[in-house]
Amino acid sequence: MAHGTPDGKRLTSERTDRFGESVIREMTREAMLHDAINLAQGFPDFAAPEELKRAAQQAVAADVNQYAITWGAKTLRDAIARRMKATQGLEVDPETEITVCCGSTEAMIASLLAVTNAGDEIVIFEPFYENYGPDAILSGALPRFVKLRPPADPGGEWAFDERELRAAFGARTKAIVLNTPNNPTGKVFTRAELELIRDLCLEHEALAITDEIYEHILYDGAEHISMARVEGMRDRTITINGMSKTYSVTGWRVGWAVAPEALSGAIRKVHDFLTVGAPAPLQEAGVAALALPQAYYQRLAGDYRARRDRLLPALRQAGFEAYTPRGAYYVMTDIGGFGFADDIAFASHLVRDIGVAVVPGSSFYSDARDGARQVRFAFCKRPETLDEAASRLMKLRARTPHARG
Repeated sequence: MAHGTPDGKRLTSERTDRFGESVIREMTREAMLHDAINLAQGFPDFAAPEELKRAAQQAVAADVNQYAITWGAKTLRDAIARRMKATQGLEVDPETEITVCCGSTEAMIASLLAVTNAGDEIVIFEPFYENYGPDAILSGALPRFVKLRPPADPGGEWAFDERELRAAFGARTKAIVLNTPNNPTGKVFTRAELELIRDLCLEHEALAITDEIYEHILYDGAEHISMARVEGMRDRTITINGMSKTYSVTGWRVGWAVAPEALSGAIRKVHDFLTVGAPAPLQEAGVAALALPQAYYQRLAGDYRARRDRLLPALRQAGFEAYTPRGAYYVMTDIGGFGFADDIAFASHLVRDIGVAVVPGSSFYSDARDGARQVRFAFCKRPETLDEAASRLMKLRARTPHARG
C-alpha cells in the first residue's frame, strides 16, 4: 500500500519513518534463503528441558486453553515472586507488583508506554538491543545514547565514560534503560556502576527500566545484581525478565515486568490493551520452569561457557578481533582486518558466500557509522553447529593478514 493518497493524505504514521524493520530477524530470513548457519538471531537450536515440555502438554490436555487473568496466572506470579526472593533477596507482592506479558519484548514497550510522555527523555547505553530505540520512539520519548566502548584488550571489559553518562541525564530524563547482562556486548554491570546509575536516577527523579533476561548466563565469576536490590532503587525500578533465554523457549513469548504497585497499575492497563494476556498453558509451564533446582542454572551457565570458549578461538583464528563476553550468549567482533567497506557488506558476504549469518554491528547503534566495523555472533547453538560455522569461517583466513593462530 502506498504511504499516501492521491490528494496527499498520509496513510502511515510519521513515527514509523524513524526506524526500520528488525535487522536481526532479517538476517534469519537471509540465513534460510542461503542455507546458512544462523549465528545471527539469539535462539537455541537444541531442545528445551523435558520438564517444561511435559508441563505445557499437560496444561493443554487439562484444558488450560482460555484467557488467564490479564496480568498473569496467579500460579506463575507466585512462582516469579518466589524466584526473585531466592535469587535477589527481593520481596515482591505477586498480587500488585507483577505483570505477565507476551515476552520481555512486550514487557519493555508496555513499561515505556506506561511511564513516558511526549518529550520525555530515555537514557540508553549503546550498542543496544535493537528494540530499545524504536520502543522509545513508539512511546513518544526521546532517546539519549551513552556509548559503551570496547576494551583495548579483547579480554577486557566494555566501559562507559562517567562524564558522558552524567551529561545524558537532565530535567527531562524520565528513565534509563539498562540491560545486564548486556546484549550485544556481554557486559555485566558492576555494583559500582549500578550505584553510579542509582545516584543519577535519584538526583534527577528518574526511573530504571532493567532488562535482565540473561540473568543466569554468566561467566568468569561475574555476578548479576538486579537494580531493584541496590539501595534506594526498589521503588523506582521496573525489572523485566522472562522465560525465553533461561529455558530455551524463545517462541513461547512469556515474560514479565516487576514494579512498585503504582507503576504496575499503569503497566497492567497498557498490557491489557496491547495483548490481553500471555498464552495460558505456557504460563502454567512457566511454573514448572521456575521450580527447577539450582543445579539446572549452574549447568546452564557451564554449558554456555563451554560454547563461548569453543567459538572465541575459532573467531580469532579466522581473523576477527573477538571481545570476550562476561554474560549472555553473544560475541561482538571487530572486522577491520577483512577490508570490507562496512558491516553490511561484510555480513552480506558471510551469509551468501561463506554460509554463516551474523548481525551487522550498525543495527545496535543510533549512528550506523559507530558499528560499521563490528558484527555480532550468537553462540546459543549445539557444539556441532558451532564447529561447522567455525569450519566455514576459516575460508576467511586467507583474506586477512591479521588472522591469529
